[in-house]
Amino acid sequence: MWEKELKAAIEAGLAAQIEIMKIYKEGFDVEIKDDQSPVTLADRHADEIIRTLLKKAFPSYAFLTEESDDDLARLKNDFVWIIDPVDGTKDFVAKNDEFTTNIALSYKHQAVLGVIVIPAKNEYYYAVKGRGSFHVTQGVTHRIHVNGKTSDLTMLTSRFHFNDNEKAILLKYPTRITHRETFGSSIKACRIAEGLAEVSYRLSAGTKEWDTAASQIIVEEAGGLFVQPDGVPLTYNRVDVYNRAGYVIVNRRENILL
Repeated sequence: MWEKELKAAIEAGLAAQIEIMKIYKEGFDVEIKDDQSPVTLADRHADEIIRTLLKKAFPSYAFLTEESDDDLARLKNDFVWIIDPVDGTKDFVAKNDEFTTNIALSYKHQAVLGVIVIPAKNEYYYAVKGRGSFHVTQGVTHRIHVNGKTSDLTMLTSRFHFNDNEKAILLKYPTRITHRETFGSSIKACRIAEGLAEVSYRLSAGTKEWDTAASQIIVEEAGGLFVQPDGVPLTYNRVDVYNRAGYVIVNRRENILL
């Protein structure tokens, strides 16, 4: 199940990667949207490429994307593509290579498929509900799993969005969380899914569905948890697309630490 959707999502993500990297290398202007977040031509072109390819393959599916107007008719559709064409635009602008393209499919409010492309690294991750998580690099596919650590933990934080609530966790659990590393965009979720770190907290209301849908299914299918601070998994295709409570990514439930 979802094999055709997965193939189409990977193809769309890789097609967008070509355009994203072209703009990344050639130069771009930066605009500021109404919500004060940056946007570039790469965001808009990638969004158009992904939507066009997925719409052609699945004309009856709805869309929720960062760079397109939100058509609330999606709420009546069981199938919704949830897309962030360039997750980590601040990282894109900073040219630190730590931005991603996120494509997820929500079915009846659950993320059932996710693809995360890291354009500057020419690699991607994917997962399908019930079939595990995978990392593709240099043309080789590896199945990935979270690790089982509950001590000597590595906490991953954002370069641009690390707030006082998240800092407080480090101060509260200095003997449990002994390392902190900084990564952009959905790379944090991918690293936890791959067993390279254990915890990441986003304790603010700034993210939206397209920031988390693909990450969530990849982490879950790797054996981890991607939940709200109260331990409840996020749902998708909501009226309010903000993740108001924030979220926690952990390899094991014991590491939620809230």
